Amino acid sequence: MPPIDPEETSPAPPPRRAPRFAALEPLRLPVFRLLWGTWFIANTCMWMNDVAAAWLMTTLTTSPMWVALVQTASTLPVFLLGLPSGALADILDRRRWLVATQFWLAGSATVLCVAIGLDRMNAPLLLALTFANGIGLALRWPVFSAIVPELVTRPLLPAAMGLNGIAMNASRIVGPLVAGVLIASAGSVWVFVLNAVLSIASGFVILRWRREHKVDPLGRERLVSAMRVGVQFVRQSQRMRAVLTRVAVSFFHSSAVLALLPLLARGFHEGPKGGAGTFTLLLASMGAGSIIAVLLLPRLREMFDRDHRVLYGSMLLSAGTAVLALSPALWVAAFAVFFCGAAWITVANSLSVSAQLALPDWVRARGMSTYQMAIMGAGALGAAVWGQIAELSTLRASLLVAAVTGTLVMLAVLRWVPDGPGEDDMSPAGTDWAFNPPPASAGEDGRVVITVEYLIDPARAAAFHAVMQETRRARLSQGAIAWELLHDLSAPERYVEQVVDESWTEHLRRFHRATAADLALRERRLAFHRGETMPVVNRYIVQRG
Repeated sequence: MPPIDPEETSPAPPPRRAPRFAALEPLRLPVFRLLWGTWFIANTCMWMNDVAAAWLMTTLTTSPMWVALVQTASTLPVFLLGLPSGALADILDRRRWLVATQFWLAGSATVLCVAIGLDRMNAPLLLALTFANGIGLALRWPVFSAIVPELVTRPLLPAAMGLNGIAMNASRIVGPLVAGVLIASAGSVWVFVLNAVLSIASGFVILRWRREHKVDPLGRERLVSAMRVGVQFVRQSQRMRAVLTRVAVSFFHSSAVLALLPLLARGFHEGPKGGAGTFTLLLASMGAGSIIAVLLLPRLREMFDRDHRVLYGSMLLSAGTAVLALSPALWVAAFAVFFCGAAWITVANSLSVSAQLALPDWVRARGMSTYQMAIMGAGALGAAVWGQIAELSTLRASLLVAAVTGTLVMLAVLRWVPDGPGEDDMSPAGTDWAFNPPPASAGEDGRVVITVEYLIDPARAAAFHAVMQETRRARLSQGAIAWELLHDLSAPERYVEQVVDESWTEHLRRFHRATAADLALRERRLAFHRGETMPVVNRYIVQRG
């Protein structure tokens, strides 16, 4: 197959279409179709692996705790490696990094095949190999999330994220179906063989994408510094904090369904080999509900704001979980998980789009990695908690507890963890916006201290302080390591802003990281300044020794 033309990788304004096609519009872009198809295959492999591993564990032990820990082992690496994987995805060539993750997944699947083939598999080893597969997922997810906004225009981003949800949930149908057929006809080992083959094929498909990696003129960031800046950005962003809290609560409670579903499926059939088809049917029903919800999301976005979609989705998830816990028949359980899937994708898509819009491109992978960590960390913890509750009581009791607390906790979060006002423009401001730009080189090493002197009407001091608190968050989110506002007691109108950067290079990076929202904030600061000239800026190098 010929490689993808680089010209096709640039997002083009979408042609006008009827509103009913809005959810599918990004598929008109060739490179998005290519990577979307790869994402679908990659997630099919993920679900095949998870289903086969969960089912294999039920043949090795009957303990609900061990079965639930399969999901924990799969998701915990994402929580542990989220920060470094996001930093690497922002620093390195994203195309090559994505290819490398596919080959890692192929390697872990191969090792799992060998262990089964040699009849060396046991419960602890299965968890260890599932954990190794989770490492590949941890490395892959942030880079793919960061790539999507490169492929589509901002208005198409919600639809693109929705299509990613379709890929995820269509794979939730296809993956379990393929895994179920292979497990029933040939054995679990062939699921992992197919997983390895498809992962390698996906890696070679991604190589067809001729993405031009833009080298940072200031050089590659150091990993530790890049991780620090990523954490600072998220800490200083009110919107990101709100999104992370909401998504953690949602996935902590929704993990009860996925973690305990294999054992519920076995409950509908007796015998050591019973229930494989039931498990596949329930997962397929959940995936079908998710796909239907994605197609309805454009309409839901018109009807409700984000927090209402999150609340109603949480309520629907709680209702579906409760019905699943009390279901007397398989068809009732399938009906319940259908709505669980619809609720899950509604909440996840609403929060994922909100996170993407809150992140500038320079920190996108790092920001989305924290989003991923919140999902997977909450999911891993939730799986262990709901498994332990089931161990101490019953499966149905564990699901009922998750159903009742899910909506109650989300209501508390929506009330006590407010979102930021409006949406900031995170497009790059360029490097020409500063009224006193720094020179290209300082000629010395050491921390950099910057002072900016403002002359402010004392009667407007309170309003100025409020704007400067926003400025503090902005400076720290760009990478500054310290910020203070000094007030001259001998001249009440004089204020001095003091910012500390790790080095001269990191000082220059802050100018490259500025967004249109930072430019608007600068104009608000300058509106308070009463001097005849612009505020005086001074830069100092901290001398060592």
